[in-house]
Amino acid sequence: MNENSMLEMGSASLGRVEIAPEVIEVIAGLAASEVDGVSSMRGNFASGMVERLGKKNHGKGVRVDLSDDAIKVDVFILVKFGVAIPKVAQNVQDNIRQALLTMTGLQLSEVNVHVVGVQFDSKPEQEFPADH
Repeated sequence: MNENSMLEMGSASLGRVEIAPEVIEVIAGLAASEVDGVSSMRGNFASGMVERLGKKNHGKGVRVDLSDDAIKVDVFILVKFGVAIPKVAQNVQDNIRQALLTMTGLQLSEVNVHVVGVQFDSKPEQEFPADH
């Protein structure tokens, strides 16, 4: 299978169920972004433009690979300054695995977490008098 193919789940008596990779991306993106310590997901230019136009792209920062009968998910996150990155990454992996198992019944072969940045809290600058 490749990225554009549908994931088929069989059911002998009722027919088949197909899950698009985009569905897996959305579930994984939402599961990753709800973990404490994750500041945001890394998107690309196209997803940024979509969000500016008023639509949310919940799959941003997520790549799904459906090849060799294995499901691999790569997530690209920014973490908050001061968090334990290995712990946050483990929680992201666990949350994505559990969300996909609960919602789709699918077992992932890999969940790779790529920490691409650290988000620092921006403090408002203090205003000084003009004559200072």
